[in-house]
Amino acid sequence: MSRKTKIYWYCQFTGWSFFVVVNSIFFGLSYSSTYKEYLMYFFTLPVGIGISHLYRNLLVRTKLLERSLPTQISAIIFFSLIKAILFFMMSWLLWQAFRLNTTELSLVFILESVINFTVIFCIWNIIYFGFHYFQNYKRSEIDSLRYLAASKETQLMSLKAQLNPHFIFNCMNSIRALIDEDPVKAKDSVTRLSSILRSTLLLNKRKEISVKEELELVSNFLDLEHIRYEDRLNYTIEAEPEISDALLPPFIIQSQVENAIKHGISSIPGKGYIRVEVFRENESLRIVVSNTGKLSNKEPLTGVGFRNSIQRLDLLYGNQSQILIREEGDLVVVDIHLPLKRSAVFTS
Repeated sequence: MSRKTKIYWYCQFTGWSFFVVVNSIFFGLSYSSTYKEYLMYFFTLPVGIGISHLYRNLLVRTKLLERSLPTQISAIIFFSLIKAILFFMMSWLLWQAFRLNTTELSLVFILESVINFTVIFCIWNIIYFGFHYFQNYKRSEIDSLRYLAASKETQLMSLKAQLNPHFIFNCMNSIRALIDEDPVKAKDSVTRLSSILRSTLLLNKRKEISVKEELELVSNFLDLEHIRYEDRLNYTIEAEPEISDALLPPFIIQSQVENAIKHGISSIPGKGYIRVEVFRENESLRIVVSNTGKLSNKEPLTGVGFRNSIQRLDLLYGNQSQILIREEGDLVVVDIHLPLKRSAVFTS
């Protein structure tokens, strides 16, 4: 039994026991109660626990805790009344079963009893819903901290991948070789390198960026890597124009492209190919990154980079997102599904 379940049953038993004891004391002082009446009060304990537990199962099945606040308030009032009526009927049957002298079953008595029990069940609802709100608040805080930690880890990984000495050294050497051979291309390469450095520093500060911004970064990165690998690296980027303002986590495509070069292109002797596709699929944004190569058995898919991508997507979108990796012939394919979200303000 989990700790949360233990707390639930402890509160159930303690709360209803308190209710039974208070009622027993009240009626014992107000009336000449016999042992049968005290026994009847005791039997209202499992009745109250049973009704509230069935109601709790209903809440879980209908996922009422995930609904809007007005819906929850309406449900609390309505179901508190229903439970109060049910509790009154069960209590009345107990009184009849024990053959106790009861107050005349008048409309005033019924209404008074039902209202009192409705208040009791409303208090139960407030405690139950309040506990879950507190739990959800704590979970939200923890998720925010986890996402911040994951974002910081991604930022460090991206900076390491893009600003490490080897990357800078290779880029600068490639640009240096182009200065005499093709000055225009060398100038363009310097511009692309500065754009990558600027994007790395700026985009990581945001939780989500547009597809257009991400693909500009990927394009600049691949252009620079093409100078280094020449004919060994060929690539295409295909994206539907209508989803250019769709949102996604920064560097989610970039990290897959870096992996494609590191584990695919750089490890094969011949020509390699990378293809990036971004398109809409129903109400989802789908990203497919394919590269020439094979999945390595020595490096499990639970490595830091891939695990970090899974964690970031899970924290941002939960079960609305998915990231898979597979082999298709001589290609390694990373397939990402995200909920389709668009930027409120997008400048083309």
